[in-house]
Amino acid sequence: MPRRILLACFLAYTSQFHTWPVLAQDVSFGNEFSLSSVRFFHRFTKNDQHEYTPASQRDLTAWTDMVTILVYRKANDDKKLAAIAESAREKYKAVGRVLRAETVLNADSKSTEHLTVVVVGTPMYLEAVFARFRMQEGIGTAAIYCHRIYGDKVGDQMSAWLQKHGVATENSLLAWSQMPKLSELKK
Repeated sequence: MPRRILLACFLAYTSQFHTWPVLAQDVSFGNEFSLSSVRFFHRFTKNDQHEYTPASQRDLTAWTDMVTILVYRKANDDKKLAAIAESAREKYKAVGRVLRAETVLNADSKSTEHLTVVVVGTPMYLEAVFARFRMQEGIGTAAIYCHRIYGDKVGDQMSAWLQKHGVATENSLLAWSQMPKLSELKK
């Protein structure tokens, strides 16, 4: 991905640093849920990877907004989850630009959470990725929100989207406490 595009996305996003606020929570319903007032519906499961898109985005080859929930069954403590989050961050670095990376103690659960925000791309699209790693029901999980813009010269569009929606998207994902229960995830 051209450095100029990544730099523009990085500058647009990092100019808005902020703290992790507490926001009103959205409701989950097993294989469908609401995040940031948008309803997401189950579209695909493979092993412990569960993908959801809004009602109008059924085509998984042409989506623009997706939430992926990953379950790491062997991560049964903060240390193992931290290793998974760091490994994911390194993989993102190899294919894109990390805009933000943070580790904090969740005051409610007393466990450590990890956030990575990155822009990745191909010649066909740019994708903003917001990945939150946390312990859920004693097992490591990741909730990953992605926004994709299709086209070969969409750096300015992605920068504008991040400027307008990046902070709100991050805050919503970080405040989201109503993720589907692990037992409710579609097998």
